[in-house]
Amino acid sequence: MTNHRQALVDVAGLTMRFGGLTALDKLDMQIMEGEILGLLGPNGSGKTTFFNVLTGLYKASSGTITYNGRNVIGQRPQEIYRSGVARTFQRSRLSLPLTVFDNIVIGDYQHMQHGLFFNLFRRRAFRAEYDAYVGKIEALLQIFSPPLVNRLFEPVETFSMIDRRRIEVCRALLSRPRLLLLDEPSAGMTHDETDALMEDILQVRGKLDNLSIVLIEHEMNVIERITDRCIVFNYGKKIAEGSYAEITADANVQTAYLGEAA
Repeated sequence: MTNHRQALVDVAGLTMRFGGLTALDKLDMQIMEGEILGLLGPNGSGKTTFFNVLTGLYKASSGTITYNGRNVIGQRPQEIYRSGVARTFQRSRLSLPLTVFDNIVIGDYQHMQHGLFFNLFRRRAFRAEYDAYVGKIEALLQIFSPPLVNRLFEPVETFSMIDRRRIEVCRALLSRPRLLLLDEPSAGMTHDETDALMEDILQVRGKLDNLSIVLIEHEMNVIERITDRCIVFNYGKKIAEGSYAEITADANVQTAYLGEAA
């Protein structure tokens, strides 16, 4: 399914150690342009650690991650973000008393003019930047949930869980990244809410050209529905790769992830 696509990310020999614990063990994998890749594995298998290394929160012990032709190991998170990598987290990072606009716009902080001189004395430029961000955020919210556009300046604490997740994904997408990393977006939601959010993600993928998405998710029906390809981790190693049907038929996956062999 992905053989006509180019690799956006090429991971080679990636190892991450925390003292005596090896969280990633000589990992080799690729993320292709425009695909939705499911990242599976039991808790503690290294999935979130991989996200943290890819986004610069952790520095790998050894190995390389080549993103868009450059090795990002050793780069600061801000540099990696500016190059087109954005993510969400397992636990909500929203500031509930702040408005939808405030929570989303802070996601593009690295690209904003936020110096004191600009804000106090270049009022016309400040207003133009503000209006531009309002327009960009409204356009993103139209993709996810048009009713949110009319609530742009309401506090996030008044919103349902699914709308909070939509806001988090919009924050990650505001800078129009090439690679979006979603860490268990269904956490805390019902099955119906999860289905609705996945439909939103498919809508975004269809409207933003060449957006690659990596999804960490334990809901197997979600993985089956929206992924093009899956990779399974166990103890920091890649133990399987292929379509959803292929990986669920793999005896190693059934033993490691599902807890039973075929």
